[in-house]
Amino acid sequence: MRKQFLFIFLALIVANASQAQTRTTRIGYIDMEYILENVSDYKEATAQLELKAQKWKQEIEAKKIDINTLKESLKAEKALLTKELIDERETEIKFLEDEMLDYQQKQFGANGNLIHQKAALAKPIQDQVFTAVQDIAEAKNYDFIFDKSSDLTMLFSNKRFDISDQVIRVLNRTDKREQLTKKQLKDQEAKESKENAIDENPAMADRQKVLDDRKAAREKLIEDRRLEQEAKKKEYDDRRKAILAEREAKKNGTVSEPAKTTEAAKTTETGKTDATAKPAATNETTPPADPAVNKAEERQKLYEQRKKELEERRKKIIEEREAAKKAKEAETQKSNTTNN
Repeated sequence: MRKQFLFIFLALIVANASQAQTRTTRIGYIDMEYILENVSDYKEATAQLELKAQKWKQEIEAKKIDINTLKESLKAEKALLTKELIDERETEIKFLEDEMLDYQQKQFGANGNLIHQKAALAKPIQDQVFTAVQDIAEAKNYDFIFDKSSDLTMLFSNKRFDISDQVIRVLNRTDKREQLTKKQLKDQEAKESKENAIDENPAMADRQKVLDDRKAAREKLIEDRRLEQEAKKKEYDDRRKAILAEREAKKNGTVSEPAKTTEAAKTTETGKTDATAKPAATNETTPPADPAVNKAEERQKLYEQRKKELEERRKKIIEEREAAKKAKEAETQKSNTTNN
């Protein structure tokens, strides 16, 4: 029994040793500069610091302009000044130059305010990054995680070992969790589990990318169709307004201004309308008009044509009567002349 127990114990030791040897070492890296650029708090603070740096630069430029003005003035008046006054002016200029250089070094030097304030801004974010890196390393069994932007020389780095985006997601989750309700928190955890699964499986990440691309293409197609429908609706409304305006203009006996504008626009777009042709005579296919409007136009044309025919017949009858009257008068006059 004792030998059997010893054999089992040795077998377990060998199994654990072989498992430790066969397990691959997991290595990852982060890009601290990339992470800082994608953290909103750090970006806002950096923008404020940049405004302050611009103010410092403007002050230095103003000092340089004052110094150059003094130099030009001394150069122009040097022939009229005594040696003592020249030395005094040069001393003043040298003092201002030293003061300007000291101020420049103080703000932008290697140990200047700009460097110190940048480090102060990055420090709390870096602490959060280190905490997030430790959490990711423990959760996903990483053995080593390097910083790509540090002094460590990385001659080659495969993108699939980059966990910078995972760190950014952890930082954003920490900020969002404080404002989420229980239901939102549950949904967020499910989303995080899905993202973690994608990070662990590159093939799943590729499939997710394909699905995201398809979703984006589908949303774009839907948006294009919606815009097309809105354009058709607008065209229909404009056409309807033009027809109503033309009908109203015919009732009032005036020319519809929208109709004029529409015809002029069609003439400009097609470029096929002759300068002496009527505005409505274009080679473009005109939109279908309202049937009621067509019937009203036909009745109007028939009425005008009938009116014209009646007018011509009346003129012809009057002319015949005049001719008969003149012939009768001529005959009467001839008869009287013969009797006399």
